[in-house]
Amino acid sequence: MSNAASLRSQLRSGKLVVAPGAIDGITARAIERAGFAAAYMTGAGTSMTLGYPDYGLITMTEMVANATRIVNSISIPLISDADTGYGNELNVYRTVQEFERAGVAAIHIEDQVFPKRCGHLDNKEVVSREDYVAKIRAAAAARRSKDFTIIARTDSRAVLGFEEAIARANLALANGADVAFVEAPQTLEEVAAVPSRVKGPCLLNIVYGGRTPDLPLAEAERLGYAIAILPGLLLGAVIEACDEALEGVKTTGRHTRPRVEHSPALLFARFGSADWDARRTAYRDAPAAKAAAAAPAESAAIVAK
Repeated sequence: MSNAASLRSQLRSGKLVVAPGAIDGITARAIERAGFAAAYMTGAGTSMTLGYPDYGLITMTEMVANATRIVNSISIPLISDADTGYGNELNVYRTVQEFERAGVAAIHIEDQVFPKRCGHLDNKEVVSREDYVAKIRAAAAARRSKDFTIIARTDSRAVLGFEEAIARANLALANGADVAFVEAPQTLEEVAAVPSRVKGPCLLNIVYGGRTPDLPLAEAERLGYAIAILPGLLLGAVIEACDEALEGVKTTGRHTRPRVEHSPALLFARFGSADWDARRTAYRDAPAAKAAAAAPAESAAIVAK
């Protein structure tokens, strides 16, 4: 089953799909090891790995390149930020093709003016309804597989109000989107109203310290949300851990003891070192090489890890 088909199956289950945010292969592996069934590539996190704030400074090519690395490091579906689609309908069409070719299971495209801003910052601008709908139609037409999920994000709540955000979400679903993403509802009442008023599956963006009030995942599921993403969860944890470790060295003058023992061997084990160790001799001994050649499916599965 493809990653796109796997995500579709999860959405059909009726259970909330929880996708913590990944910024690279390390954080993506951590999400999979923790038992989550999907991961989310955060655009803000990707921007920061390249040294930039989330101000629309990252190109489509850079985003797809990071998504490709993440997809190749995990076996669970990846949902990815695709910003505004990086231009007009023609750019959106190519954006969908590139992300789908990379093995991403779903992307979300928003209605902000390019260059965009983080959805939880002030002074956002959005395009017209007509331009937004055209982009969603282009995205739906561009995908090769019906399993590839198009998520329509609208940032209009902060600019034009809650009613306009609901209207745009429904327009997007009527024009080919599979999931609606109303960004940054500002009260618990608005959070609850989105899945009841939008005529299709909805995504909730849980951003600590953002515009949307925090609520438990169980409550999001009870309200009827289909997907919950936590883009800043690991990004914040990584930054905090780095600051703590570096301050420890400055204070003590030595390598600080990690909270969890992680020798080089243990760290490499998280990334498939046992599989690669087996390959060191598998092709030297004739019987072993013959056995390896007889199990192509197993070998492919190992490489995919």
